[in-house]
Amino acid sequence: MPYDAALDKEVFGKSFENEMGRLSVKVMSYNSGALKLQISRERRGQEDDFKFAKLGRMTKEEVEGILPLIQEAQLQM
Repeated sequence: MPYDAALDKEVFGKSFENEMGRLSVKVMSYNSGALKLQISRERRGQEDDFKFAKLGRMTKEEVEGILPLIQEAQLQM
């Protein structure tokens, strides 16, 4: 069965933003399945728009910024 966006439900979602871009922490459930943590990165473009990027490595500032969000997300799981 192919992926169906209509079956993807966001239970929790918050973001940390700095001058380089935005990190989003979400708790998602697909087709009423298990709750799972999702962390994604968006880089800030030249026109202040955001574009998806590979999460990769994080700076200490980024880790400190999303750690409270991860802990808050964990309470929703």
